[in-house]
Amino acid sequence: MTDTRREKDPLGPLDVPQDALYGVQTVRAQQNFPISGLRPLEPFVDAQVWIKKAAALTHKETGRLDARRADAIIRAADEVIGGAHRDQFIVDPYQAGAGTSHNMNVNEVLANRANELLGAERGTYSPVHPNDHVNMAQSTNDTIPTNIRLACLAQLQPLTAAFESLRDAFAAKGREFDDIVKAGRTHLQDAMPIRLGQEFTAYAGSMARGIKRVREAADYLRDLGIGGSAVGTGVTVEPEYPALMNKHLKEITGLDLRIGQDRVQLMQSMGDVAGFSAQLRVLAIDLSKIASDLRLMAMGPRTGIDELRLPAVQPGSSIMPGKVNPSIPEMVNQVCFQVIGLDTTVTVAAEHGQLELNVMMPVIAFNVLLAMRILTNAATVLTEKCVKGIEANREMCEYWVERSAALATALAPQIGYAKAAEISKASVKEGVLIRDLVKREKLLPEDEIDDVLDLKKMTEIGVPGGKHGAAAAG
Repeated sequence: MTDTRREKDPLGPLDVPQDALYGVQTVRAQQNFPISGLRPLEPFVDAQVWIKKAAALTHKETGRLDARRADAIIRAADEVIGGAHRDQFIVDPYQAGAGTSHNMNVNEVLANRANELLGAERGTYSPVHPNDHVNMAQSTNDTIPTNIRLACLAQLQPLTAAFESLRDAFAAKGREFDDIVKAGRTHLQDAMPIRLGQEFTAYAGSMARGIKRVREAADYLRDLGIGGSAVGTGVTVEPEYPALMNKHLKEITGLDLRIGQDRVQLMQSMGDVAGFSAQLRVLAIDLSKIASDLRLMAMGPRTGIDELRLPAVQPGSSIMPGKVNPSIPEMVNQVCFQVIGLDTTVTVAAEHGQLELNVMMPVIAFNVLLAMRILTNAATVLTEKCVKGIEANREMCEYWVERSAALATALAPQIGYAKAAEISKASVKEGVLIRDLVKREKLLPEDEIDDVLDLKKMTEIGVPGGKHGAAAAG
């Protein structure tokens, strides 16, 4: 018994591994595209198999495909959906345009497995043929755009759940730290006091807004162009096919889906996917900024700000004993940089469609799905291994806020901007606290100093020392 079998496609014969469920077109793609050594991401495989199962169910229902073949395809699809045969999907993400190679990989695997279930051998493609039966009434050109939409929507819940947990963790820290006043900083310089809890509550707000934007962008993905066939016009497709496909895909996936009203537009444009990717980028931008903030506030412990203590997750140095680094936020920064780069690829690829089709869909699919995966995982790790265990260094927060030159701002309504600026400069030059300078220079009555320089009051809306202040009144 040989270890290969001979198969033939329109370009000629080719040897296929005897035990492979894939066939000649998959092998040809494997030979043509030895690019990254990567396999297709699981959601990209899942979504294509969902489409094939839905098509078999649809054609069985209309009578276009006999029940014997349809049921075999459905059984083969269910095996893959259940986790079997995953090693048979081998086409590199960087492949020929549109995703024909991936589509045929799936067609061949399901056809060969369906034939086995019917008692035939692999590679015979009888009674089930990959093109004639598994791909019936379909084109790469309408299945891959539909695939991308389904795959993104299927990963939406894990993504939003991870960021909701992160949002809640930030909000919990916001409540825990609400009584801790610290120095605010703008331009990385001293600014007015802020409560540590306010900062963390704001982080929660950024995550909440990001989740909302992602969900809003995802809604556009619910419009499916399946049934568009080759150029969106639906040639070779039965009139009832789009509605039946939508019905079966909703049942298979549990997703809220809609029948696309303009299948030509949905085939031409990758704008909906690009818009979704853009909101993933915005989410990554906010997340990266927060990760950088955590790193800054944890800087030290002896020679930096040291306002936060992050959980220690690993030794920080191979040479410096006892060093602990902000390892989790550092990872998050790197993930976010990658997501921004992935979105750039999606943006350029989405623009690069021509006429009736965007042939850059394989790289669009890989990048947007990878962005979803790494953002989901990064948010989960940040929540569990960092944010939930953050501790405030109250002593250092109090130390720095009292030394902030920006406290002179609270004096401006009472003594005027120019005089307050002089006090700020003197504080920095002499190394004397603003509070002590005010007392030394007798700038305010003794009984007003603590009220005007009340740090907690400075973290809320209002004019220090009164409704308008003496300078404004005068």
